[in-house]
Amino acid sequence: MDQNQRISIDGKHSYRLAGWKTSLGIRLLLFALLGLLFYAALAGRLIPQTYDIEVGAVSEKTIYATKQIENAIETQKAKEEAARRVQPVYSILPMKNENLIQTIFEKIRQINADEQLRESDKVNVFRNVFPTMYGDYAGQIYASVRASDPANDALLNEVKTALTEQQYRIPEEMYFRFPKQTKEDLDAMEPVAIDVVGRLMNDQLLNAQSARTRVAELVNTSPLTKNTSREMVQELARFVITPNKFPNQKATDQERAEARENTKPVYINKGDILVHKGELVTEETYERLKTMDLLKEKVNYWPQLGLVLLSGLFVLGLFMFVRHGEHPIRANNVQLLMLVLIYVLNIAAMKIVALGQNMDYVNIGYLAPVAMGTMLIAILIGMPIAFASSTLFALVSSIIYNIKDEVLFDFRYGLLALVVCITSVFAIQRANQRASILRSGIMVSLSGAVAILAITFLDNVYTRTEIMMSFGFAVASGLLTAVLVIGLMPFFEVSFGILSPLKLVELSNPNHPLLRKLLTETPGTYHHSVMVGNLSEAAAESVGANGLLCRVGSYYHDIGKTKRPSYFIENQMSMGNPHDQIEPDLSKSIIVAHARDGVEMLKEHNMPKPIRDIAEQHHGTTLLKFFYFKAKKLQPEGADPIPEEDYRYPGPKAQSKEAAIVGIADGVEAAVRSLRNPSIEQIDTMVRKIIKDRLDDGQFNECDLTLRELDTIAKTLNETLLGIFHSRIEYPADTAPKNDGKEVKQA
Repeated sequence: MDQNQRISIDGKHSYRLAGWKTSLGIRLLLFALLGLLFYAALAGRLIPQTYDIEVGAVSEKTIYATKQIENAIETQKAKEEAARRVQPVYSILPMKNENLIQTIFEKIRQINADEQLRESDKVNVFRNVFPTMYGDYAGQIYASVRASDPANDALLNEVKTALTEQQYRIPEEMYFRFPKQTKEDLDAMEPVAIDVVGRLMNDQLLNAQSARTRVAELVNTSPLTKNTSREMVQELARFVITPNKFPNQKATDQERAEARENTKPVYINKGDILVHKGELVTEETYERLKTMDLLKEKVNYWPQLGLVLLSGLFVLGLFMFVRHGEHPIRANNVQLLMLVLIYVLNIAAMKIVALGQNMDYVNIGYLAPVAMGTMLIAILIGMPIAFASSTLFALVSSIIYNIKDEVLFDFRYGLLALVVCITSVFAIQRANQRASILRSGIMVSLSGAVAILAITFLDNVYTRTEIMMSFGFAVASGLLTAVLVIGLMPFFEVSFGILSPLKLVELSNPNHPLLRKLLTETPGTYHHSVMVGNLSEAAAESVGANGLLCRVGSYYHDIGKTKRPSYFIENQMSMGNPHDQIEPDLSKSIIVAHARDGVEMLKEHNMPKPIRDIAEQHHGTTLLKFFYFKAKKLQPEGADPIPEEDYRYPGPKAQSKEAAIVGIADGVEAAVRSLRNPSIEQIDTMVRKIIKDRLDDGQFNECDLTLRELDTIAKTLNETLLGIFHSRIEYPADTAPKNDGKEVKQA
């Protein structure tokens, strides 16, 4: 029975005190606490806070955007600004006004050649025919515009308006000059007029008047010598010149529509301030809060449900891993409580580092000591749980440090956490000194730095400053992890009575006060304890038990003999055996007391419970056969038989493999040492006899040693004892002195 159950004023209280360690209800409660931990740790990233706020009210808090959304108003402003910057689009029509001037000269020749018309009639004809010719030409332009762009009525209207409004009116007196022109005059004027019109119509003319002002200059530099001819060419050229550049509203609208469409949306980024404390909440701000589900009147419960399911998956995965594992945490709520506490500390450290992201230190997540948790779990609980926890810490890290609204996990931090956590487990697995933790921290730094470089180069978007800062964070993370683990280890060792490999190595130091006392006051017992330690460690490792615990427990298992050293045969060097002078009952009391005395001494020195358990349980309830049979021999004839229980150790029987193995090694070492020049057969017989006697006596009934493991232990003890008690060569004695006169040492 466990000590917590035995030492109690009230039996029921004792049961409750010890029962929680294996209680299924407590176990489920601890896993539920883990689920709450995951939910609380991730809620800040995955579930937005809601506010009770109204339009026109003053905000009591500064509210930040929880995700990236489009700023519709600013986006619309940007689109309109882009459309405003688009210049009007003009259509340049390929107008052939030279053809019109040619037609006019041909008409003039035709009318002037008609001898049936009087000059006054010709004037009237010219007065009517020129506008008609202009209208016919304009009609051709309209037809070509409609044919090229049938749906563009706006352009057609612009062309009609421009050609109508900008039509040149020939002065009235010019109509009286046309009939007087000879064929020779017209032939001289026509090429000049065509050239002037062609040159001016090559320009883009939105307003024909600008080109008409240049007509006189061009005509005056022509070969024409007659003033009348020049004036007539000028007027005809001005009449023929028209605008050829027209506003195209449809094309302009299309350009502006494309400009609006190509304008990038303006976003409100995650973390941007939506409303400052003390600021009036406008309708626009209210709509933004509503869009982000930050109003209590419109609570979205789907994220909460999603986070509950995610936390449940995390806990379920860990639960199944623990349940189907072979580690003691499978049925030990103390270790499970310690696991929960490690998770709390590790996630709390991650959340503290995450606060730096709100101060624009985007890559500060690389500084997080994520590997602290896995390193503590590997040392205090076991490597399998540490590997499983590495995956969970990686997932949690990828959520806590994720600042990208478009994804749920940021693979960069998840990958980094997985790399450093797994590295820490491998690096710390054989740690036996505090300095080993520091070396493991350095390994974590190096692996984290390599992972960051790989991520940075693959991302291909980096600066030298970012690389150096990320690299520095990774190195600092490993060192910070080592410092935290070294600082937290004593807390867990003392609070939970954990015997870590580091603590066991410290307890095995010969300078420990109890070991120095054992060495100086009972050297025989000290030597015996060291031998038992060698035997038990080898035996324990052969069956998967804690070899280091067996070794260190062996060093202290007989510490109680220091109270009465002379009553134990290994310390009786050249003195008589005091047991020969006292009654067997008293001898039994002295011998049995060494286990109880040892436990008390270990308690005084605050030794961990597993060490005390080995000292208390290594004899179990075995019988002190020598004194029992001595008492029976001295018993008067006819007296009542002496019960064996009177000469048995009080126990308890071994509760663990380690305590049972130390007990076997203790008995084997003492028995084999009593043999003179033991042979292989003698050692094997003695080992198996001791194991069989304890098995038949029920000393292994309360620990989980199997028959196969007992056979393995026997074989391992035989091999180890053969290495200790190996045969030695007997050297012959020297019969004559050496030539050099020196003595020869004997082996």
